[in-house]
Amino acid sequence: MILLRADHIGPLEMFKIGVGPSSSHTVGPMVAALEFSKRIQSIISKNGKYKLEVELLGSLSATGRGHATDGAICAGILGYHPRLTPVKDIWNAKDLLESKGGFEADGVDGGNGFCDFRPSTDIIFGGWTLKGKNGDNKLPHPNTMRFSLYQNDQIALEEIWISVGGGFVERLGERAETDLKVFDLPYPYETAQNFIEQVMKSGLTPWDLVIANQKVLGLSEEKLRSELSEIWKTMTICIEAGLDTDGILPGGLNVRRRAKKLFSDLEAGKTPAWSEHDLRPSVYAMAVNEENAAGGRVVTAPTNGSSGLIPAVWRTLQERQNLDETTLQNGLIVASVIGALVKVHASISGAEVGCQGEVGTSCAMAAGGAVAMLGGNINQIEQAAEIGIEHHLGMTCDPIMGLVQVPCIERNAMGAVKALNAAALSLASDGQHLVSLDKVLSVMKQTGLDMNHKYKETSTGGLALG
Repeated sequence: MILLRADHIGPLEMFKIGVGPSSSHTVGPMVAALEFSKRIQSIISKNGKYKLEVELLGSLSATGRGHATDGAICAGILGYHPRLTPVKDIWNAKDLLESKGGFEADGVDGGNGFCDFRPSTDIIFGGWTLKGKNGDNKLPHPNTMRFSLYQNDQIALEEIWISVGGGFVERLGERAETDLKVFDLPYPYETAQNFIEQVMKSGLTPWDLVIANQKVLGLSEEKLRSELSEIWKTMTICIEAGLDTDGILPGGLNVRRRAKKLFSDLEAGKTPAWSEHDLRPSVYAMAVNEENAAGGRVVTAPTNGSSGLIPAVWRTLQERQNLDETTLQNGLIVASVIGALVKVHASISGAEVGCQGEVGTSCAMAAGGAVAMLGGNINQIEQAAEIGIEHHLGMTCDPIMGLVQVPCIERNAMGAVKALNAAALSLASDGQHLVSLDKVLSVMKQTGLDMNHKYKETSTGGLALG
């Protein structure tokens, strides 16, 4: 379902368990391919002749190889799920399809039909225009893909999908079918100011307000907390894996993992520090993003490219403030509200608005969630989130070779520190501030629209040029 209102986007939409290295360029395409593979089962028959082509367009074409988009497409075509399928199987899918020359699908006549599909020739990196019978058309989104199933050399099914960030996907033409699907929630809100007013008017905590809305949307508190527990567990496992692994990251840049050595130096007291602070939040963030860069299991927070901030901030506060898991879950719930507001009123896609939409959003989510966990009021939560966004405005998305490594890994490390500082600044004040979160989101969107195309995940400008 396409989610159009912030109050309809819950924590389990903002935090998704998947694989690296990118939510928009890996997880999203995998989900779209999985959905398309389900649809073709109503067409394929045992005796027919079929062929599949997948065209990657826009930013997916420009940086898809670095983001392993082609491998993710292959995994989805085979019916693999980014959360449920073992990581090793996901990344073996491309070679499997290449060796077999295609795949079997459940046919409408009860048998299995075979569809020709060789990734090396049938996944096409198609550039920045959508070619059609009536000429070239502008892409509906920077992350566009087209799936074409041929039967006896004639198109049997063709669909265009867009990956809009954070693992969210939309099938072109589907929006009209779901625009009116809005539930009557007990505490509706469309803006940050609405959310503040609902919290103050109801007397509920911010997380209890979200829980009440989620119940109406069909998700019980018990189920929500069970899923959040699994999400936090996945984040923790990801941190530990990153702290325990060294070597060179895949992709050709020869980037060396640093988190393991830095953590070892931290434990031995060998890293620089000021006052009582050290590199711990940055190292935790780097551990997660190194795992992400290696194609490991991560949680979108709200994207894969920004998946290190929230685990790092939560782990740091858990250790220093002795926070229990319920409190950590409450923080994730509050963080999800901030992420949903950004998604609806700006964007969480680096290809659409630059890295301000990824690391900037995650910093805001982490800062607001941290304030909630540390007992701050709703105005302080909003202030912390605004600080997190404001000081990332204009940040470009220009990863070298399209790999989520440089500058992404260090950018998460810096963002984690910024989030903790934003939380501390807001907790030290009364929550009153000049620029509202709603205002900064409006500016963020406009900044993204004004940003030069070459600085938005196209590998044509900035650091991406090496």
